[in-house]
Amino acid sequence: MAGHSQFKNIMHRKGAQDAKRSKQFGKVIRELTVATRSGLPDPAANPRLRAAISAAREVNMPKDTIERAIKKASGAAGGDDYVEVRYEGYGPAGVAVIVEGLTDNRNRTASDVRAAFSKHGGSMGETNSVSFMFRRLGVITYPASVASEDEMLEAAIEAGAENVVSTETSHEVTCEVESFFAVKDALEARFGEPESAKLDWRPENTVTLDEDKARSLFKLLDTLEDHDDVQNVYANFDLPDDLAEKLSA
Repeated sequence: MAGHSQFKNIMHRKGAQDAKRSKQFGKVIRELTVATRSGLPDPAANPRLRAAISAAREVNMPKDTIERAIKKASGAAGGDDYVEVRYEGYGPAGVAVIVEGLTDNRNRTASDVRAAFSKHGGSMGETNSVSFMFRRLGVITYPASVASEDEMLEAAIEAGAENVVSTETSHEVTCEVESFFAVKDALEARFGEPESAKLDWRPENTVTLDEDKARSLFKLLDTLEDHDDVQNVYANFDLPDDLAEKLSA
């Protein structure tokens, strides 16, 4: 349940992220570019590209913008050349942080991420210095209205998923990374396109924060998430419900 609690407690940050729509478009276009080049430019034959297109739809990217990005990435000129990077470290209060990015300049991105950690009371470590505290999982989310709890659980298990957490508003299906696309495709065939489908880092243990430490940590997370080269940021913090509500106000 630690992972689900983490998911719940970061929802108050969603509003701030929604306000960064144009920046989100840039991040999604990078993923579309890398995904297109990782296989065929046909989403039916390229699972990563299917996931990238799904992420683009989540941020309401227009269809023609998606198609242009794929066309540009698959063209002879190729456009920008991005590589995948991952950084790990500790934030305030000893919170473990994983940063995933796509960059055309490793040195610049590493320097900027290290500076962000240092400025906000953290420290960047070596690769794998904190990832052992997390599990890498596939996470597929549907609104509660598409199926009952029992129906979703049955379908997810049949598809090869590991677990389902259902609430009044949603079903969250988790699975091993290796079976992510098979599970996603099976559920999509039965229930339609999910609200979201992505690979996620879920913490095995969490650090409970008070208000001062939470505010300090969020300054670091905001700085990292605002960087053009950063795609995703994960951290093993937990907040009491009343504090999460206060910080979301």
